[in-house]
Amino acid sequence: MASSSSSSLTNSLLISTFLFLTIFSSSHALFFTFVNNCPYTVWPAILPNEGHTNLASGGFELRTFTHRSINVPDTHWAGRAWARTGCSTSNNKFTCLTGDCANRLECNGAGGSLPATLVQFDVHHGNNDFSSYSVSLVDGFNTPLTVTPHEGKGQCPVVGCKANLVATCPDVLQHRVPAVHGPVVACKSGCEAFHTDEFCCRNHFNNPQTCKPTVYTNFFKHACPETFTYAHDTPSLTHQCSSPRELKVIFCH
Repeated sequence: MASSSSSSLTNSLLISTFLFLTIFSSSHALFFTFVNNCPYTVWPAILPNEGHTNLASGGFELRTFTHRSINVPDTHWAGRAWARTGCSTSNNKFTCLTGDCANRLECNGAGGSLPATLVQFDVHHGNNDFSSYSVSLVDGFNTPLTVTPHEGKGQCPVVGCKANLVATCPDVLQHRVPAVHGPVVACKSGCEAFHTDEFCCRNHFNNPQTCKPTVYTNFFKHACPETFTYAHDTPSLTHQCSSPRELKVIFCH
């Protein structure tokens, strides 16, 4: 009997320890949730920075008014995400009007074509398990989106661009497919439209003193002040939220 009681006690302790460790280990778990509130299908794409894990094979279909959650590694991870729009398959070839990643449904490490609204992530870093996030229009705009953190501590604001800049895009920045006479499907950056060092913040202009706002970055900034609009835009636009449970990317918020 004593042996049986001792065994039961040991089992109980093991179960309790397992539950404690499970709860403890999951307390800092983080996942990205992609939500499509657009009246059309989008194909989210995810590109890890060099040396980081590929998530969800790099891309998937997300129909209107649906969502998908993706587990993030428990260690440091950095990368970006964007929406692809107007995607279809013809003659066994997958293509998108905006954000296309090498004609793949699952990008698997391939970057996206411009213009595109970008979400930038840098999670599980620093002493306070920071998750940094921002929305960038430096490479233009194709879809309204916001990032909403949940259950984090510290500076955890909702950021992004809710305006539909495709509808208000200046003529010189309009990205049409087919070119010239097709419908406007995205809005280019000044860099993408004119390819000058000044607008692209390259060479002599690649520093905070010479990389300055332009009439084109001001168009984006006026509509969406909580976004990066040029390479050396305000660093404070990247927010550091401590130990969020979820970072929710909402298309057409």
